[in-house]
Amino acid sequence: MPIEHEAKVLDIDPEATAALILAKGGGQVGEPKLMRRYVYDIVPGDRSKWIRLRDTGNETTLCVKEITSDAIDGTHEIETAVGDLAATNDLLGLMGFTPKSYQENRRTSFTLDGARLEIDEWPQIPPYLEIEADTQDDVVRVAGLLGYAEHQLTGENTVKVYTRYGIELSAIRELRF
Repeated sequence: MPIEHEAKVLDIDPEATAALILAKGGGQVGEPKLMRRYVYDIVPGDRSKWIRLRDTGNETTLCVKEITSDAIDGTHEIETAVGDLAATNDLLGLMGFTPKSYQENRRTSFTLDGARLEIDEWPQIPPYLEIEADTQDDVVRVAGLLGYAEHQLTGENTVKVYTRYGIELSAIRELRF
């Protein structure tokens, strides 16, 4: 599976962070979006690998994610576009997959110096910035452009971020605003 090179900066101020990205020469990509997703276990209880069906407002994608570590390069992902959130959810159900949760977040997307940046806002936790680039060095470099040192970055997935705030995300069947 292809490697995703991404890191998060937790507990950010979305407006100040957006202004900083733009001041450093970045650009906003489209308008903020409500993202909707279903998450399915591949093997019940295995938190290292799962299926995600997501509607971004522009497209619907089906993805398998696998976490090998909390490092910047510790996530592997294969993703493809699908036609319809509800129909794909029904199809997965016919194949024996039942969503373990439905989740929403708001996302504002940017680009900066070849990287993709997302300001993500999720229910019940502070907003965070996600930086994704072609290499780990590029992620760290772009974070540095914004004033973040490597030790301020985490490669933890959203489940672990919720755990940092004392919330067991897997216990929440529907996560909505």
